[in-house]
Amino acid sequence: MTLKQLEAFYWAATCRNFAVAANRLSISVSSLSKRIAELEASLGAALFNRTARSASLTPLGEHLLPHARELLRGADQFMQQAGTQLSYSGRCRFGVGELTSLTWMPSLIEAIQQAHPDLVVEPFAGVGQLVEDALEEGELDFAIIAGPSSRPTVASSRIGQAEFTWVAAPRALGKRRAARPAHLADMTLVTLPHSSGVIHILDEWLTTHRIAPGRSMACNSWGAVAGIIRHGLGVGFLPSAWAQVLCARGELVPLPEFPPLDPLQYTFQRRRDDTRPMLDSMRDLAARLIDFHAPTCLL
Repeated sequence: MTLKQLEAFYWAATCRNFAVAANRLSISVSSLSKRIAELEASLGAALFNRTARSASLTPLGEHLLPHARELLRGADQFMQQAGTQLSYSGRCRFGVGELTSLTWMPSLIEAIQQAHPDLVVEPFAGVGQLVEDALEEGELDFAIIAGPSSRPTVASSRIGQAEFTWVAAPRALGKRRAARPAHLADMTLVTLPHSSGVIHILDEWLTTHRIAPGRSMACNSWGAVAGIIRHGLGVGFLPSAWAQVLCARGELVPLPEFPPLDPLQYTFQRRRDDTRPMLDSMRDLAARLIDFHAPTCLL
């Protein structure tokens, strides 16, 4: 029995399918299957029930899975004790929300590549819920999204926050000299869809101030939301750094009568059963570099 065989068994059992597990280990599906078969041969028993389309754990596989987890965790602890100046290799897949991808993600990628030049970085940007789904299914090594996660299989560490400012284009205000929250009953609120983490702070704001917008327009892209607001098709909020730039240009105006939204907390998320030291290194880099005031090409 080898550590690579245990890794193949564990990730094949806990990822969505063998292909995801193989990608996570940076090997082919055939190599993954071979390692599992070698482990089964050494045990003299099958760990998976295989069909043409899927594979499920046998009773023995179910019984041995937590023991494999503990052995792999012990190996991770061994590597941590070996020293902190480790250079990692293989592939590192991580997911972020769109706002992170448009601001400080390039700095994070650069820092990872400098610290671990043999590590191939593969970022994925999407709505928070989709990113978290991919993390839980084993397709990603870690995620940086609004949190914390409510999923029992995902651990969250707070690393920073994003702030937002209410804005509108002058034409959206019509003859009003100043817009107040109550005016939302006669206006269109432009925002992200319910699968976005930012909706949590919006719902709290609406509830606290007892506001019901007359109409909402949801779009799954911050860039598109900014464009819709700039065109005067509704009011909404943007990352504060973006709002400052657009207001300075005269394309938008702030809405000082609108009480500010609470900051949106961002977390570094990982599967609880993934104790690799590499993830501690990634979390520390992310906590140091998080910056939603970083410039974006959209403005």
